[in-house]
Amino acid sequence: MQNNEALMEVINDHEKLIYSIVNKIKSHHDYDDLFQVGVIGLIKAYRNYDQSYGTKFSTYAFPYILGEIKKFVREDRGIKISRDLFRLSDQIERARDLLAQKLMRVPSISELAIYLEIDEDKINEALNIHTYIQSLDVPVNDEGKELTLYDSISVTEPIDLLDKLYLKELIISLPTADQQLIYMRYEKDRTQNEIANTLGLTQVQVSRQEQKVLTRLKKSMLGK
Repeated sequence: MQNNEALMEVINDHEKLIYSIVNKIKSHHDYDDLFQVGVIGLIKAYRNYDQSYGTKFSTYAFPYILGEIKKFVREDRGIKISRDLFRLSDQIERARDLLAQKLMRVPSISELAIYLEIDEDKINEALNIHTYIQSLDVPVNDEGKELTLYDSISVTEPIDLLDKLYLKELIISLPTADQQLIYMRYEKDRTQNEIANTLGLTQVQVSRQEQKVLTRLKKSMLGK
């Protein structure tokens, strides 16, 4: 009985965490279904959590929750999230061009929503995700080779939209200095020497820290 009460308390305390993940894809699958699947992931995390690791429970639980949702989405025979989001993004871009010609200015989100007969939330979701993914897809020159952040972490399986969302969460959870390094390297396309000069470090130090961060991201992406 006490175990059940403790579990219910954990679920109640982490509803916002589950909703934060569900909200990213709620328009593509049933909201309640995704939440329930997220709860399953939370329960699995609760049963496997060991305080001796020194990891905050919410941080530990995040990949469990997202993992269950990813599994549910992948096994679902309905609409694929990435395909829909990119199709919607393309529709928005075409609509924006057409309306810009008619209005002689850049159309607002509300005008796009009316024109496409789509909720403003869906338009914002598609634009935000597409913009973020584009930034991570920007190639970085590394010793004559152009690599994206995805290439750099060398994940064995193709990265889908949910993986990209998870990677975004992982980057946000990094220490500030590591976030800054990734931002400058993979969004601002700075060289290691340029970053070293900005941060007051040597190129070797930047290179070593970058590899540490990439290794950490890779392990997290692979669930290690």
